[in-house]
Amino acid sequence: MTVQGSEKSSRRGRRYTTMGGMPVNDMPWWRWRSNVRSALHMLSDPVFQRDVWLAGVEGYGDVTDAVYRLVEDTWLDNWSAEKYVGTIFRDSQEAALVDTAVLRVLRIMHQVGPDAPVSAYVDHHGWPEAVRAARDAHVRLAVSDGDDPDAPPRTLEVLRILTRSA
Repeated sequence: MTVQGSEKSSRRGRRYTTMGGMPVNDMPWWRWRSNVRSALHMLSDPVFQRDVWLAGVEGYGDVTDAVYRLVEDTWLDNWSAEKYVGTIFRDSQEAALVDTAVLRVLRIMHQVGPDAPVSAYVDHHGWPEAVRAARDAHVRLAVSDGDDPDAPPRTLEVLRILTRSA
């Protein structure tokens, strides 16, 4: 039996292995990075929000779930992402973009309430600005990890499997 490695396998001389395209060994707290990236991805994609969140498609959570993934382990609702440069974020630019996105999204969450329907978020006058900030952060993190920022968001189950498997 022949077993073939992926082209991103560490056995081919790469500096790290990958988890669904995302490097897992080069960032100490990669599971937290994975959750932040997942949240930013969903918060940054208006088509996803319309076709999945507003349509009530199962498996992706809702806006509140995304916000909690963004801030739950990191406490980015209490302090700057700069604190995590070198552990979750690669550099100060990533951290600054994440801080901006967190502030925009949390401002809206505090105005509409954490249990508000998805439509309360997407209809909020500040939502396009929050989506833009999340998109800027998402693109920067995805590109830094060698991923396609325009790939569709993964389900929460896939995220759980990926963060559990490595």
